[in-house]
Amino acid sequence: MPKDHARKKSLSTIKDSYGVKHTDAIALLESEDCEELCDLLATYSDVRTYQEAVTALQNRRDDPRNQLLCEDCGWTVGDVCPECAKGCGCEYSCSGWRHREMRAATGDYDEDDPDNGVYCHECGAGSSSPYDECVCDCDEEEAAA
Repeated sequence: MPKDHARKKSLSTIKDSYGVKHTDAIALLESEDCEELCDLLATYSDVRTYQEAVTALQNRRDDPRNQLLCEDCGWTVGDVCPECAKGCGCEYSCSGWRHREMRAATGDYDEDDPDNGVYCHECGAGSSSPYDECVCDCDEEEAAA
């Protein structure tokens, strides 16, 4: 009896939280991908049924950008840094803009890190775009001329 009560409570919670019908709630509860499917239902307004969530999850898994690039750092093909030789987040030999972007997305971003993206603290070069150039040298040369 308690097992059935817990199941009914779970089904009721799923139906209320995601606005799905009873049959969809049963399918979600019995799915091994329940957490991912519920996340899709909560995130996307055009995903409203169990079948739509399954299709969206399969599309996400089939997307080549979501294939794992590096097992060490967990970057996917969609995260690749076009400037690096290795291309992943393990180490970099580039301006570092993609790495800062990915660290910020994962919450691994330290404001006090000198490598956080501002290459010149006087003019702010590198803070808004990876291609910002420092203009301090140019201004000094123009002032001297």
